Amino acid sequence: MQFHLNGVKTGNPDILSSPDDRNASSRSDILPAEVDVLIVGCGPAGLTLAAQLSAFPDIKTCIVDQKSGPLQLGQADGIACRTMEMFHAFGFSERVEREAYWVNETVFWKPDETDGNKIVRHGRVQDVEDGLSEFPHVILNQARVQDFYLDVMRNSQNRLEPNYSRRLVGLEIDAASSESVASHPVTISFERVDPEHKGQKETVKARYVVGCDGARSVVRQSLGLALHGDSAQQAWGVMDVLAVTDFPDIRLKSLIQSADEGSIVLIPREGGYLVRIYVELDKLSESERVSSRNITADHLIAAAQRILRPYVLDVKEVSWWSVYEIGQRLCDKFDDVPERQIATRSPRVFIAGDACHTHSPKAGQGMNVAMQDAFNLGWKLAATLRGRCAPRFLHTYSGERQAVARELIDFDREWAKMISAPVKSQNDPNSNGVDPEEVRRYFVAHGRYTAGTATKYKSSIICAEPAYQKLAEGLIVGMRFHSAPVTRLADAKVVHLGHTARADGRWRIFAFCGPEDPAGPTSRVRSLCDFLAESPLSPVRKYTPADADIDSVIDVRAIFQQSHKDLRLDAVPSFLLPGKGIHGLRDYEKMFCPALKTDENIFDLRSIDRKRGCMVVVRPDQYIAHVLPLDAHAELADFFDGFMLPKA
Repeated sequence: MQFHLNGVKTGNPDILSSPDDRNASSRSDILPAEVDVLIVGCGPAGLTLAAQLSAFPDIKTCIVDQKSGPLQLGQADGIACRTMEMFHAFGFSERVEREAYWVNETVFWKPDETDGNKIVRHGRVQDVEDGLSEFPHVILNQARVQDFYLDVMRNSQNRLEPNYSRRLVGLEIDAASSESVASHPVTISFERVDPEHKGQKETVKARYVVGCDGARSVVRQSLGLALHGDSAQQAWGVMDVLAVTDFPDIRLKSLIQSADEGSIVLIPREGGYLVRIYVELDKLSESERVSSRNITADHLIAAAQRILRPYVLDVKEVSWWSVYEIGQRLCDKFDDVPERQIATRSPRVFIAGDACHTHSPKAGQGMNVAMQDAFNLGWKLAATLRGRCAPRFLHTYSGERQAVARELIDFDREWAKMISAPVKSQNDPNSNGVDPEEVRRYFVAHGRYTAGTATKYKSSIICAEPAYQKLAEGLIVGMRFHSAPVTRLADAKVVHLGHTARADGRWRIFAFCGPEDPAGPTSRVRSLCDFLAESPLSPVRKYTPADADIDSVIDVRAIFQQSHKDLRLDAVPSFLLPGKGIHGLRDYEKMFCPALKTDENIFDLRSIDRKRGCMVVVRPDQYIAHVLPLDAHAELADFFDGFMLPKA
């Protein structure tokens, strides 16, 4: 973490300096008349987006929710490895790791072949494969995750805080003015629901609106969009409990299938005692809704006790419980522009998270995918509002995330079907049902998907064709940048290269150098640095504002093949030691060498061509946009020219 760039500042470095601190105590609860971005909903998607936009003091953001205050007890709890990588970009992954339950192994239980009224363990697997991510799969109350986002927002220069107790009652788009980026074409109407101001009306005009307001999204309805899909006619219950039990795997993630009583997905929770139990209930009739069953927490406890036989489950306290129907639904578009008008209109209103896709919670993807929706959209809105990209650039949000949501729906439908199916009879292999071993194999086979690392974006203006993929076979174009340990040249500290990518809206170019001396006059990394520093075609020169730090738009970092002990800091290209801030201080954190341990060499771990080296271009949301030869200067320039606007 770097600070003191513009002078020594005491106190917590996570709390950024704000010119408006003197007015913080007098912050008004009245909504502003005009904003750049209005976010509706303070769930995981809304707060991810708000935290991302709070990094830009020149963007006026407002986030509104109908609830009276922050969430106290969350529904979702599973946090995938990929999401932890994103949390590190926001600066709070360590806090999550400290509080959360770590999912290390998953166990599988099935009916006892000698006594179908009992269950026995039949499998045990490592939950996440080695090397998939430097972060674990963890479990933590959604409310705590949202607390961390709120801290990011209030510590930002914007000192962003949500406005609660507002119910959205209207949304209109002025089509005549919507193509001017400077206009505020969206008018949003709210009604106060807090007792002190009940019924009071407020109106806000916005450049962009994002609906993160859940499965019953008013924003989505205002756009005339709908969720399409079906229900599996299967009821499940979920409860967080404190219990005394002799079930031996109560502190391991468990998938339990009984002969006749249904299934359980058991998830240990943070704190060492709490456990979440998803329990299968009865099938629903064709027109029946789960709300008509009058199911209570006692019904859930009794069902869990039957499934767990011969083990005893003595529930002492239920902190939260709910019942739901399994269903998968998806919206055709994630913005306000109909398919036929994409060529002529740019989007102004977006939806994210449950507002555009819903599914069962047992794969643990809902909160994770919702937050990834928002992370995908946030930097794109910032780039457009700051004049760095044309408005048409925003079409990539719906194009990329709708495809990801469709894959999730397909996966969730198959997974939910498997764990809700009756168990195949041990004595009759031709009977209907699912073999427990088949469930275990499916879980293992799809481990990368549930870890969140399988997402791959298709080619577009911000995701190039993988023409040079062989130069970096372990860093796949369209997929997230898979981090690895490196040694920082200046101070010999071993760090993760991917951790340099913060949620600050910047692009990254990682230059993996060839075997030649980087200080030599013919080295390809020196030639690349000279091009980026001096050529009028350089995307760094072309797109960085004259009064901004040289790395404020595109952050360039080099990874050498030599040991850090064999290179001189003062002999490398000066472009990699940029002067920044009001004092022109040198940034010493742009250059890296392989980690000291031979089995952690990033060139081998990520299959980088040692002879040729390469450039890996990484988007602000940590996804790889391009892989290029070190000397492909023109192609690098052409890529950025395809979507960026020259500096004003």
